[in-house]
Amino acid sequence: MVASQAQVATTILVVDDSSTIRRSAEIFLTQAGYAVVLAEDGFEAISKIVDHQPALIFCDVIMPRLDGYQTCSLIRQSQQFHNTPVVMLSSKDGLFDRARSVLAGANAYLTKPFTKDSLLKTVSDQLQLVADIQKIS
Repeated sequence: MVASQAQVATTILVVDDSSTIRRSAEIFLTQAGYAVVLAEDGFEAISKIVDHQPALIFCDVIMPRLDGYQTCSLIRQSQQFHNTPVVMLSSKDGLFDRARSVLAGANAYLTKPFTKDSLLKTVSDQLQLVADIQKIS
């Protein structure tokens, strides 16, 4: 797959305490032409968001120290990053888990383990929504 210029300039942050999930996402996203930044937990993610200013954030729900719901809430409280799309990652697929993600401010929810196609479709959908909103503004 040939990456477009927009993809090359697009940075995506993947926050997950599982090295397997981080590595899988990194491989899929890099092959599609995106720049990828990785973080193991919410605290590391917050500093990397400031440093790298990602266009999209994937955030695991269950992590040590600062979980995904808390991390998403902190992102939403930031003046600079409150509009950055956040996609929650979880092995749970229940209605309660999805609702709690929405309450924390997540834009979407992706169940683990994800496929390359489902990950890239989620990226495409979220970045298109951002582009559509920017056209309206």
